[in-house]
Amino acid sequence: MAKIRIENTEITILSVNNTDYISLTDMAKSQYQEILIFKWLSLKSTIEYIGEWETLYNPTFNYTEFGIIKNEAGSNNFVLSTKNWCEKTNAVGIVAKTGRYGGTYAHKDIAFHFGMWISAKFQLLLVREFQRLKETENSKEQLEWNFQRYLTKVNYLIHTDAIKENLIPAEIDKKQATFIYANEADVLNVALFGKTAKQWRDENPNEKGNIRDTATIEQLVVLSNMESTNALLIHQGITQSDRLLHLNKMAITQMKSLLQHNNTKKLK
Repeated sequence: MAKIRIENTEITILSVNNTDYISLTDMAKSQYQEILIFKWLSLKSTIEYIGEWETLYNPTFNYTEFGIIKNEAGSNNFVLSTKNWCEKTNAVGIVAKTGRYGGTYAHKDIAFHFGMWISAKFQLLLVREFQRLKETENSKEQLEWNFQRYLTKVNYLIHTDAIKENLIPAEIDKKQATFIYANEADVLNVALFGKTAKQWRDENPNEKGNIRDTATIEQLVVLSNMESTNALLIHQGITQSDRLLHLNKMAITQMKSLLQHNNTKKLK
């Protein structure tokens, strides 16, 4: 759900079958006349427009019933509600929603038509704000895509680099390896950070969050890979102590690769 603001009125936008539908109810409220929807929907020109839209985009549209409604439109006593229109024609361009965000919603094409009927200015503002919303959403999606692309590049470096130099982090000793850890999260914590979550909290009583909240992007990438590997080792029946040693070596190799590889800084 999203909202745009036009002339001091918030207009809700819902996703219906992965398509944006704009609240006609909110649009009508901006004019202090909720009856506007009935007036607009009962117009013959509106019915013709929506009928053409349904014909183009709705394969289950009842064109026969649409013809009957269109012929009745224009008479003095003719009134068409959203419910009657949808039930008789199996329309999808306009929908009625109940609940917290209840009201009449329409596909943006139809909502823009309603906006023009309200006023040319209102329709232009509606189109402008809707486009701004889409641009903002696209920018967020682009940022997420760039982050995923970064992770892909980082993982590529890990899997193609054979650097085996000084140990990062410290190598697990026999005492740590034979200790039984209460949960798998701490197995990963010890393998990567050299300590359990409780040990970190005891050492950092004033810090908010947990040990993983302070991790670098490189550590989070390695941690993600370790989780997958640990699940596979558990499935293979490998003991906790052996898994810890294996994961620790994996963390050392991957962290060294990330921190020393010349291209890593270019990815940031």
